[in-house]
Amino acid sequence: MGRRIMEWAGRPEHLGGIPRALVFSAVGAFAKVVTTCLNSTSVHNPQTLIRLVKSRPPGVPLLTVSNHMSTLDDPLLWGFKGFPSVDAKIARWVLAAEDICFKNKLLSYIFRLGKCIPITRGGGIYQEHMNEALEVLSDGGWLHTFPEGKVYQDEAPIRRLKWGTASLIVRSPVTPIVLPIIHSGFQKVMPEKSFFGRRPPVPLCNQDIRIVIGEPIHFDLKSLKQEAMVATPDPSFHSLGWPKTSPDALGEVAQRWLYANISDRIQTVMEKLRIYSTKV
Repeated sequence: MGRRIMEWAGRPEHLGGIPRALVFSAVGAFAKVVTTCLNSTSVHNPQTLIRLVKSRPPGVPLLTVSNHMSTLDDPLLWGFKGFPSVDAKIARWVLAAEDICFKNKLLSYIFRLGKCIPITRGGGIYQEHMNEALEVLSDGGWLHTFPEGKVYQDEAPIRRLKWGTASLIVRSPVTPIVLPIIHSGFQKVMPEKSFFGRRPPVPLCNQDIRIVIGEPIHFDLKSLKQEAMVATPDPSFHSLGWPKTSPDALGEVAQRWLYANISDRIQTVMEKLRIYSTKV
């Protein structure tokens, strides 16, 4: 089993939860100011997200997915009016790039307090921190992912999604509620190369931000798994040595079929939302 970076700091009981509460109070207030006060933000269908965050059925996990347009998408995405961005208890867990957010012990500690799970780029869907993300879903928690895998700042169709998010949906003991979100404008708030070829030192103001929250995507995993079990490998198939899933004992060929099909469906829904967001 691989190591988990500073996992102890992410536990709710760490120092009585006081450091976590302070981080969410500060970061949540920052998100409110930037998203609500310093920029113009419109939100479509906010009530669906708020309802699922606050009052979904007990034990049922929530998995939100969105495009990725800036390094500040999270936390700014949760700073819109009416959203409980400072409530650490119901706040999301989020997959975060290890090479950006966990460069040193101080950053690791702060991001862990902020309920961030480090993910190693290129580490594969069975890296140890993905197991930690799976535990969040197993506990009925809320997890957010950016399935495109990296920041893309141009207004373009949704890229082919990485399989990590699909693997979490398949492996979760309770199938999560999957909620797609599309946003634009954060790439103008924190552009990658506007300040001497770098990101600006502080978020920019007076930008238009659009957030479009879709409806839950439902997956009939039982039927999908049955289809996956009779799937045949393509001629270029090369085994990566994936373990069989539990308790279904799905082999690598079946897993690849499942992850590809689920990812394609999520990508299609996200792209429809993106097109819709350009018209509202």
